[in-house]
Amino acid sequence: MTRSILKRFLAPLAAASFALAGCGGQNDAATPPKNSPEQLARGRSLAQAADCAACHTAQNGAQFAGGVRLESQFGTFYGTNITPDPKHGIGTWSADDFYGALHDGVTPKHKLYPAMPYTSYRQMSREDSDAIYTYLMAQKAVAAPNVAADLKFPYNVRFAVRFWDMLFLKDALPDASSGQSADWTRGRYLANALGHCAECHTPRGAFGQLQGAKTLQGGELGRIGAPDITPAALAARGWTGADLRAFFATGFARQGSAFGEMHPVVYLSTQHLGEDDSRALATYLLGDAPPKPAPLVAVKVDDPVQLAAGRSLYLDSCAGCHGFDGQGKPHVAVAMDGNSTLRQADPRNLIVSMLDGIEAQRFPGIENMQHMPGFAGTYSDEQIAQLANYLRSRWGGQPADVTADKVKSLR
Repeated sequence: MTRSILKRFLAPLAAASFALAGCGGQNDAATPPKNSPEQLARGRSLAQAADCAACHTAQNGAQFAGGVRLESQFGTFYGTNITPDPKHGIGTWSADDFYGALHDGVTPKHKLYPAMPYTSYRQMSREDSDAIYTYLMAQKAVAAPNVAADLKFPYNVRFAVRFWDMLFLKDALPDASSGQSADWTRGRYLANALGHCAECHTPRGAFGQLQGAKTLQGGELGRIGAPDITPAALAARGWTGADLRAFFATGFARQGSAFGEMHPVVYLSTQHLGEDDSRALATYLLGDAPPKPAPLVAVKVDDPVQLAAGRSLYLDSCAGCHGFDGQGKPHVAVAMDGNSTLRQADPRNLIVSMLDGIEAQRFPGIENMQHMPGFAGTYSDEQIAQLANYLRSRWGGQPADVTADKVKSLR
């Protein structure tokens, strides 16, 4: 029931490392005094690691003043005002109230819908919750009214969420990887409690509940699906720990760039992780004994006519940016050769990208990707399928099994 909620992590790297030093509730140093510069810096880093601004700061809106539109199959939610404003925000909340919202989804006024990922935040330590609260209460109060959720019946009956909690609220989902090292434990807290990766990357049931038996095996909350990020799936697409660390830091790896909901995750969050935290997150995703990345194996296509048609379309509309041999162009377009999206068994994200296009994106440092136009109005369903099959079979190691009907279903 949420959109992407793993997006923001700021503050200097030293502050970020200090802020997360107690991941998992193992704080070696004493908690800094309330409202001290150290505590505010810690709270800032944690608030952004917990992705608060992603759902509570609208585009071109005041920070934390709410208004972000969150679409779901149950209706539309809107991020709320979490500034210290006493009328519309959390100005009258205590630290206990704030912890209750994060841990149990209960505010002084009402029960929260699980569009607010308290299903994951409940793993957050009380010390970290208090630090975030201190930081938010030090921000500028903004008198921005909240927008009521627009939900279908019976989902608009807020009281019913209590029954949802009774059925589905768990302390933690099963881990998708295995490990016992300090890095794995630290990464577990970063991914599960703060980053709440499972909220987008885990399939949901009919009532929006996370399916714990399929932790991190991919979700379809948005137009662009969140891919399977279990160790086996990452290795099948060629990912290594070094690749993941590069991706977290820059939005780029040899497997491609972050796009869709993952772009702001990198730009506003993971690029600011310290090296230790980036390594810990990669360690948790792959496990202490990561599987060997699968080599890219060419796939033989039985229908050379289809392959030729797809190649012709590629040369006509794609090679100018992505390169004749799929090598890509710096600051323009990513490489196709070995691209992680092409290596996904599910062609959904590839098809949607070709239909809709991808807006221009700015990445950490000076890197930028130019706008990729959509071809929904240019090519037929059959042509999109031909192009997808050419890309997947040549550079993704996947079978050429995309059909026109599959494309039509995603238009």
